[in-house]
Amino acid sequence: MFLDPLYLILVGPALLLSLVAQGWVSSAFGKWSRIRNSRNLTGAEAAEAVLRSQGVTDVRIESVGGFLSDHYDPRTKTLRLSHQNHDAPSVAAIGIAAHEAGHALQQAKRYPMLALRSAIVPLAPLGNLGLILVIIGFFLHSLDLAKIGVLFFGIIVLFQIVTLPVEFDASRRAMAALRASGIVTAEEAAGVRSVLTAAAMTYVAAAAAAILQLLYFALRSGLFGGRRSD
Repeated sequence: MFLDPLYLILVGPALLLSLVAQGWVSSAFGKWSRIRNSRNLTGAEAAEAVLRSQGVTDVRIESVGGFLSDHYDPRTKTLRLSHQNHDAPSVAAIGIAAHEAGHALQQAKRYPMLALRSAIVPLAPLGNLGLILVIIGFFLHSLDLAKIGVLFFGIIVLFQIVTLPVEFDASRRAMAALRASGIVTAEEAAGVRSVLTAAAMTYVAAAAAAILQLLYFALRSGLFGGRRSD
């Protein structure tokens, strides 16, 4: 599959975009993680300030291991920040922390796309199963099995597509809250935007790769009426 010219033509550019996006994130984070913010706030303190400025007081903030493992869990209303962002008073740390706080604001404001993404999460194992079925179907030359796998794999694609507006909106809310509460200066706001834009590109690349993989699987399984070439 991975040596199929059609796969390289369709999915190759998206995989290349993923590498570029990861490099962009590393560069932007590396630069702005070395610059201390003027308020000397840690990521955890910035996230708390963002939430408090919007009247959200029922979110727990925790420190977790892992590099850039920051995330918000809407089930437990817990904002988890990686050690380097939870405790660091850098521009990058407050930007990423504020972005995760943006997800908590989405939940508080009942942002529908966040609710939709949360509803899709339990279906993720079906999407992973779909990828396995596709590979087994191609290996066994069973197009019917591959087609079933393609349909299940569509769940992953749906999740990636829904994730885009959720992530963009969280960054928008973060930037607005940081500015409104005076946490960042104009120069720091530019740094936060640089980090969040780079991070957003990783989601764009992931969605593009998932969509193009789905297209490849559909073409090779004959879902569009053709047949997979041997």
